[in-house]
Amino acid sequence: MTLMRVWAPNAATVELVCGERVEPMTRGDAGWWSVVAPFVEHGVEYAFVLDGEGPLPDPRSAWQPEGVHGPSRWLDHGRFRWTDDGWRAPPLASAAIYELHVGTFTRAGTFEAAIERLDHLVELGVTHVELTPVAEFAGTRGWGYDGVDLYAPHHAYGGPEGLKRLVDACHRRGLAVVLDVVYNHLGPDGNYLGRFGPYFTDRYVTPWGDAVNVDGPESDEVRRFFLDNALMWFRDYHLDGLRIDAVHAIVDASAVHLLEQLAAEVEVLEGELGRPLALIAESDLNDPRVVRARAVGGYGLTAHWNEDFHHALHALLTGERDGYYQDYGRLADLAKVLTQGYAYDGTYSTHRRRRHGRPATGLSGRQLVGCLQNHDQIGNRALGERTSQLLSPGLLRIGAALVLTGPFVPMLFQGEEWGASTPFLYFTDHADPDLAQAVRRGRSEEFAAFGWSPDDIQDPQAEATFDRSQLDWDERQRSPHAAILDWHRALLALRRRLPSLSDDRLERVSVRYDEAARWLIVTRGAVRVVCNLHERRQSIPCPTLGVADMALCSDEHVALERDAVSLAGHAVAVVVC
Repeated sequence: MTLMRVWAPNAATVELVCGERVEPMTRGDAGWWSVVAPFVEHGVEYAFVLDGEGPLPDPRSAWQPEGVHGPSRWLDHGRFRWTDDGWRAPPLASAAIYELHVGTFTRAGTFEAAIERLDHLVELGVTHVELTPVAEFAGTRGWGYDGVDLYAPHHAYGGPEGLKRLVDACHRRGLAVVLDVVYNHLGPDGNYLGRFGPYFTDRYVTPWGDAVNVDGPESDEVRRFFLDNALMWFRDYHLDGLRIDAVHAIVDASAVHLLEQLAAEVEVLEGELGRPLALIAESDLNDPRVVRARAVGGYGLTAHWNEDFHHALHALLTGERDGYYQDYGRLADLAKVLTQGYAYDGTYSTHRRRRHGRPATGLSGRQLVGCLQNHDQIGNRALGERTSQLLSPGLLRIGAALVLTGPFVPMLFQGEEWGASTPFLYFTDHADPDLAQAVRRGRSEEFAAFGWSPDDIQDPQAEATFDRSQLDWDERQRSPHAAILDWHRALLALRRRLPSLSDDRLERVSVRYDEAARWLIVTRGAVRVVCNLHERRQSIPCPTLGVADMALCSDEHVALERDAVSLAGHAVAVVVC
């Protein structure tokens, strides 16, 4: 006996539609409508009609096999047979994350095809697979950050069953799974939520569309919509973590912020499920309150992306100074991030033309995720170039070493481990020509701040843009990719083997550098990561080096001298004292 419910507080009539069958629904408390529908069972298609308008898909639809404009299909989560009993994800303190986009990770672009590549990730040495958003979005190809059916895994990827098989397969191989979710806005194409209730507000704005109403009139049920969505991914799909997109765009003036409420409810669910659950935020606020404990006024999330680490490392290695990179580029910026968490902690930002951030006092490395590349920083370039296209092989190895031996939770983006030659471009599949043109225009305006020519921008709507972004797995065995892959494997193995690299206390990290000579040494316990960013060979002073072993080096002619390391230009050595 299935009880069908939908929240539509402003509707005068609501009807459930199943094929030719139309059932009037009864209004209950708080604007919820319901009807007992014994004919609705697994696989049955249905929709709602509001005040004679529709049919419209269920806002909480778990299955949209015909896409965002099609009917919903009823899903019985209990039918799937999981094989991961007793699974517990490793803690973020010992994690190495691998971010992947299902549609471009393989040529087939499905959950099932991704399973075939999981053994590569195990051999690489990562512990967590992070999926960019899979909630139903318009068309068959896209980044997923404009999803509209937040409860339904994308039909083109393989739908609910496909996602469950992928998660189950990851767990069998010892890989945890994190999913990107977007709670700050919804996409424009197929977004019917506003027809059902006050999900959105004009009191705030976001760069991507209407802001969600989580603190205004009738916002209780809107908050519940997002909270229940998060809990569903953990409970019904056995996920180990959620990465929450751009939390700075979730404007909530409530006494209890939505993120704080989410962390509290996930903590309760964690006890119920008996396994650790992680919440990772994307935030450019440099505000440690996101991850501080709720007992001391924080939101209590597990970790957040460290934008300062990426920006400082990217600007230093590439020399780029456009857009927000103008705030970075010195060795001093990277040194401050590695030892204090943020580069901007209440200091003046030239790019923002104001002070930015607050001190990360008391934070540990496990609360900050650090990377050299991610989907945003590659895809939001006009040509979608990866760092492997921007750097010399030597500088690329230095960047990898600083990420994978650093104090933060390291993250790689798909293909980074072999210096993939394929770009990762921005692509969409909107059927509405006006919307498609608006997306093209918006990309041009966004890139203007970086000085990129509009002629260089790839058409997001062109299928060729999507095709070019798909990984070429065959190049892993070819030069120079095979050597880059070996380097990443070696660094990840070193991270697991050396105890000093698991100590994430930032006060235990020290950094010495010379801006003019362009060298930097990161010391973590017994480990020294010695980097020569200059083009010429030089002897880098390492006082108290003493008796040391070379754990890993990108320069085959490295020399350990008395209190110094001689390195070729653009080279790095990991030394254990």
